Amino acid sequence: MSIDNWHSRIDQISHSFDREFASLTAKQLNWKPNAQTWSIAQNVDHLVTINESYYPVLKSAKEGNLRLSFVSKLGFMVNLFGKSILKSVSPDRANKMTTFPIWEPSVSEIPEHIMRSFSQHQQSLKQMIAESSELLEKGTIIHSPANKNIVYRLDTAFEILVTHEERHFIQAKEVKDAMNL
Repeated sequence: MSIDNWHSRIDQISHSFDREFASLTAKQLNWKPNAQTWSIAQNVDHLVTINESYYPVLKSAKEGNLRLSFVSKLGFMVNLFGKSILKSVSPDRANKMTTFPIWEPSVSEIPEHIMRSFSQHQQSLKQMIAESSELLEKGTIIHSPANKNIVYRLDTAFEILVTHEERHFIQAKEVKDAMNL
């Protein structure tokens, strides 16, 4: 994938979230069909939280002081982790998955300004990707913010993040559809 492709997909996702959810009230954004399902606001908060958790990892990589575990020296493991995680965040959502605790939504009642925050966040995400072109050219390997033993290439990380957003848009849309507006 290319930076332009990720930017285009992020713009498309941003537009989809805005079109579907920007006019909803705080009560609607926080509505949940059941205790096991995240609200629309929790889905959005989760995306911001997970994406921003990559910022310190990328900062360390740019500064040349990202410490990787020995697993990063094993190309087949780097590829295996990347492919496995990418498959797990696929929008088809055939398998329900749980997230690492650091990426759980922070609270159950999230203010409605989360939609504006998400829009601003998307621009920051695009900037982060654009500023990583040198690292991408080098085939840089990074670790997951959740576990330093989970390693994958930076281009795979960006693909995971964007695909993950697509997955959560579908999940949030299902919550809105269940509201019977």
